[in-house]
Amino acid sequence: MARLLLIAGDFVEDYEIMVPFQALQAMGHTVDAVCPDKREGDSVRTAIHDFEGDQTYTEKPGHNFILNASFAEVALEDYDALVVPGGRAPEYLRLDERVLEMVRHFFEHDKPVAAICHGAQLLAAAISLEGFRVSAYPACAPEVTLAGGNFAELQVDQAITSGKLVTAPAWPAHPAWLARFNELL
Repeated sequence: MARLLLIAGDFVEDYEIMVPFQALQAMGHTVDAVCPDKREGDSVRTAIHDFEGDQTYTEKPGHNFILNASFAEVALEDYDALVVPGGRAPEYLRLDERVLEMVRHFFEHDKPVAAICHGAQLLAAAISLEGFRVSAYPACAPEVTLAGGNFAELQVDQAITSGKLVTAPAWPAHPAWLARFNELL
């Protein structure tokens, strides 16, 4: 089974960290969840984003998610793949050069990457998406396009694989997104 790195931050989307973290472990993979400047046992706050008929999603407080690894101790060569959940965290994580270097590592070494929802913001800041079809929350489409990617407009419960990159628009796509990612693993 694979050893996976999951990069999180405060106000990561609750379902987009909790569900993959638990489901990938249930599949037999090891998942190390880290956050810049936090250690194993620290927590990140999550936000619950829901689709309730408004022009955009609503946001409510979520759970505290306990990290199980320390960011400063990550050895990228020990990981087989990367998981990037969405929510508000990618918005500011993309400003951290250490995080961008981590993301680049997985692409430079042709390792599988799974990103969902606003996770595309982190990808677009780290690499050129030229040659990739990328799904994300629709508000991230301009960033995907500006980074050279081909934005894949999918139903909210669908996912797409492009090379070793698996992306989806939002948490309703977990069954499709996780299944596609597991195939790559």
